[in-house]
Amino acid sequence: MAEMVGQLRNVNTGRTRALVVPREHGAWGLLLVPLVTGACIGMPRGSQFSGLLLFLTASVALFWLRTPVESWLGTSPMRVQSASERRTVIRAAVAIGAIAALSLAGLFWGGRNYGLLVVGAVAGTAFALQGAVKLFGRRMRMAAQMIGAIGLTSTGAGAYCVTAGQLDERAVVVWAANWLFAGDQIHFVQTRLHNSRLSGFAEKFSRAHAFFLGQFAMLVVVTWVAGLGFFPPFAALAFVPVVVRGVWWFFRKAEPLQLHWLGITELLHTITFAVLLIASFYVRP
Repeated sequence: MAEMVGQLRNVNTGRTRALVVPREHGAWGLLLVPLVTGACIGMPRGSQFSGLLLFLTASVALFWLRTPVESWLGTSPMRVQSASERRTVIRAAVAIGAIAALSLAGLFWGGRNYGLLVVGAVAGTAFALQGAVKLFGRRMRMAAQMIGAIGLTSTGAGAYCVTAGQLDERAVVVWAANWLFAGDQIHFVQTRLHNSRLSGFAEKFSRAHAFFLGQFAMLVVVTWVAGLGFFPPFAALAFVPVVVRGVWWFFRKAEPLQLHWLGITELLHTITFAVLLIASFYVRP
């Protein structure tokens, strides 16, 4: 009996955690890595450490808030099933919402950081559009993730705005670069998930030629934009590791898909991209 009670308690604890804590592990990287990137690039222009801490708190809280709210409204796979669970998610939502509200109040105190309103408006629109696209089912899953990435990577522009004290062209560049990388990463993961049993270049190219060609198109676009003066001259180098990773997959033999290892390698690619992108803003040709 004691063992059964213990198992039941573990199940209830697991359900409560799933109802309150965000389950999208990859989304944390899409949220936090651009934030660090934007902060590092904007820091020399303003060094607003207190504002950055408030922005980090607000970003994490707003991202976290979505999970209990969706559980409460029943718009996510995990939904409340009892009055006790409903009280739990409501309390969590109120507490997390209060933290977000206080952090935002601190950010805007004294008429500062109004550029964040523009970033927030674009991010909010992206998340709303993502929700609408999700209604079309699994066939639109990747498109919905791409749109949602616009909102998640907005932390890059927001962190730059807070640290540099202004929302300028660099903030947009940081946002665009992080979204472009995130889009490539989402496309690669979906390609791996749906084509894990394919072997050889010809077979893989027949099924995933859009991704293969997209790797080179991404490099061309970044290099062209850098040539126009919008991206740093060496920004394209930040995308080279993921392009090599993506192209090399087409020449590998079929192998079992290990999701855990795929997540680790993609996290390492994300960190590598962030370091190289930050360096590109400091290195002069």
